[in-house]
Amino acid sequence: MMTITPPPDETVTRTVAIAKARARRRFRPRNALLGIAGIVLFLAFWEIASRTGLVNSTYLPPPSDVIPQLFRVATFPDFWVAVGDTLLAWGLGMIIALVLSCVLGVVIGLSPFLRRATHSTVEFLRPIPSVALIPLAVLLFGIRIESTLLLVVYAAFWQIFIQVLYGVADVDQVAMSTGRSYGFSAWQRIRDIVFPTALPYVMTGVRLASAIALILAITAQLIIGTPGLGSEIAFAQNAGNYATMYALTIATGLLGVLINLGARALERRLLSWHTSVRGEVAA
Repeated sequence: MMTITPPPDETVTRTVAIAKARARRRFRPRNALLGIAGIVLFLAFWEIASRTGLVNSTYLPPPSDVIPQLFRVATFPDFWVAVGDTLLAWGLGMIIALVLSCVLGVVIGLSPFLRRATHSTVEFLRPIPSVALIPLAVLLFGIRIESTLLLVVYAAFWQIFIQVLYGVADVDQVAMSTGRSYGFSAWQRIRDIVFPTALPYVMTGVRLASAIALILAITAQLIIGTPGLGSEIAFAQNAGNYATMYALTIATGLLGVLINLGARALERRLLSWHTSVRGEVAA
């Protein structure tokens, strides 16, 4: 008796195809090799410049001294305390900035009157560099973590807030009118219509803000002296321990890479339903 195999379900086929595409996208040997080659070339140039006297090796030790020092520093409990202080300031600042920017962005974005009324204020405040607020932060909070939070929140807020405004402006007004006609409350319209449209914009803002927030956290610790990797870099510089100073600088770079990878992974996970991410995966 002949058995007829039914055609594969289209949904299952597409799911398998997307999973394979994701697997291919996660690991591309050529890109990985190019990245490693760039790092090796940079370290080689640094080593040669320091060893040949192109730069003063006292103030710029070669990577053959700095990298082993990084591994030694990583065995000290104080190093991980500093990492924790930096991540605490970064995380709290990002949470505060995210909440404020989303709430204000939705409220202002949904009101044409508020958008017109706040446009000049936003355009005036947004270009002010966060580092210009360092004197104010010191006067208000001294060398406490609040000083770092002020700079981090201010820098991260604008990155997310502007994206939220773009996202709210992109909402389909026909969908909003349909929601009203079906008796949706204001909260239901925000949850079911505004939020899905604005989420890709919000995630873009979060990804951009996460890197800037880390930069401002390190800068505040370096200049103001609040606890964290930045203050440890300043201490090493003042002590003339330049190998440790550069080792800690590399640690901040690695921390930035991890934060960026985490932000991108979160963005792909939350937006797996969105056409931009699905198209990126299938490419």
